[in-house]
Amino acid sequence: MDRLELVNVFLSVFVPRNSFFILNSSIPVVLVQGYGIASGNTQDPRFPGGTVSMQVPFFQLKGLDLSSYFFGTLNVDISPYSFELKDPIFSVSNIKWSEELPAENFSFFECKIEKPSDIGRDVYSALVYWPHPSTKPGFIQPENNLEILSPFIPDLNYGDPLILTAEKNNIFFRK
Repeated sequence: MDRLELVNVFLSVFVPRNSFFILNSSIPVVLVQGYGIASGNTQDPRFPGGTVSMQVPFFQLKGLDLSSYFFGTLNVDISPYSFELKDPIFSVSNIKWSEELPAENFSFFECKIEKPSDIGRDVYSALVYWPHPSTKPGFIQPENNLEILSPFIPDLNYGDPLILTAEKNNIFFRK
């Protein structure tokens, strides 16, 4: 084995695992009540069935299939952490999904939601749903809340602890 191969083996085996090299980060979050507009739980005649169900066909036309997701959002409080959204899996601009509101821009970021259970954890692939604040006409979220699209998760209650995981190049969490 020549010297170059030895160095290569040494580096790939003995690189210390500090935060610079960890690709994912996980934080504890708490499920909180949102406005109920995304799911349609709040009766608003402008949004029959909720905003997500009205937006999904427009996302589908642009190439994002959300058919396996619940048509509402999980609102999670990430305090005491903050977040930086980095590399979305999907973004669309100028989506006119409602006659009542101006067009909006949206981005989606891959993540996972873990729900602790008596026998371990149930893990769900999910997306941070980000209507860009610059084009969102109302229903602004608190600073440390994220809206998550996921498959239906049974037996969730406000106040439940969850774990949110994302690759650092998609969503960066800091304390």
